Amino acid sequence: MTATRPHRSVDPLTLEVVELIGAVVARYHQEYEDAAARHGLTGAQARVLSLLALEPLPMRQIAYRLKCEPSNITGIVDRLEARELVERRPSPGDRRVKVAAPTEQGVGVARSLRESLDFAREPLARLDRDQRLALRDMLRTMIGAGQPSSD
Repeated sequence: MTATRPHRSVDPLTLEVVELIGAVVARYHQEYEDAAARHGLTGAQARVLSLLALEPLPMRQIAYRLKCEPSNITGIVDRLEARELVERRPSPGDRRVKVAAPTEQGVGVARSLRESLDFAREPLARLDRDQRLALRDMLRTMIGAGQPSSD
């Protein structure tokens, strides 16, 4: 017999916050998919390219960060490589390991993707700097990303 968790009542404010977070996430994902499509990319390809624009990574590390199977990443990188947005290079730390890195064109597409996401800018523009800092710090606290910074 398995133990069940006792049902806890959730207050209406918490339920509303959860619903609002869900709406923000859904809207962000839809806009991200639309932006990717305008660049002829799938959402997964756009996420990989955006991640690689931050730093070249081995396939396993990409898979770990995006929480998917390494075999899926290999196919995505193959397609990005065919479009000359990504290239495979020997890792500087271990030449036996290959890393995926964006090409100059890939960096440009990743930048364009980032800049085309109006969703975040539009609602956040309604908040002043102190409100954006407070929101950032609350989100960091929620995901356990450490202490708020002092900027």
